[in-house]
Amino acid sequence: MAKFWRQWLIHSAIALTTTSLLIVLSIKARLEISAYQSPRPEAILVLGGGNTREPAAAQLAAQNPDLDIWVSSGLGPTQANEIFSAQNVVLTRVNLDYDATDTVTNFTTLVAELQTHNIRHIYLVTSDFHMPRSKAIAFWVLGSRGIAYSPVTVPSNTPPEPYHKILRDVARSWLWLITGRTGSSLDPDPPVRSS
Repeated sequence: MAKFWRQWLIHSAIALTTTSLLIVLSIKARLEISAYQSPRPEAILVLGGGNTREPAAAQLAAQNPDLDIWVSSGLGPTQANEIFSAQNVVLTRVNLDYDATDTVTNFTTLVAELQTHNIRHIYLVTSDFHMPRSKAIAFWVLGSRGIAYSPVTVPSNTPPEPYHKILRDVARSWLWLITGRTGSSLDPDPPVRSS
């Protein structure tokens, strides 16, 4: 009986590893195809947090007047609109979304809307300390939907985030892929929204 369970565990581990590898390769292929079909980003996605990301995104938007902008749970509408207006960005291009409560939901609450607009490649704007976690989540959430991303890093004086946050949010991204839920209600430190 012990031999049966040992073999079952070995076969299960091989099957899980093979399946995981195939999923990663599939997402990588989707990202490569999207980047090939749309080598230039078609929109800007700004992840809210702090007060330096929207100004950086506004400058990027001013340099790319054909791109629409999505700001996920960033500064309040009045302050955000003032920042974009100061860069002469027409506010009809700016989509302010306040549905996200954390970094994972920054992506999961907007991915369907990006797909609806047939966007296959975005600029991803966030702070330097936040970019590794954001790219890890983007790989799973955006990549699973065939949306490529080009990081635009906003400098800060904040130390890098700990790896356990990246691992936690990758696991939450997997949970979203499987169930459509992110587990955001389980976050012990929910973010405080800025107004």
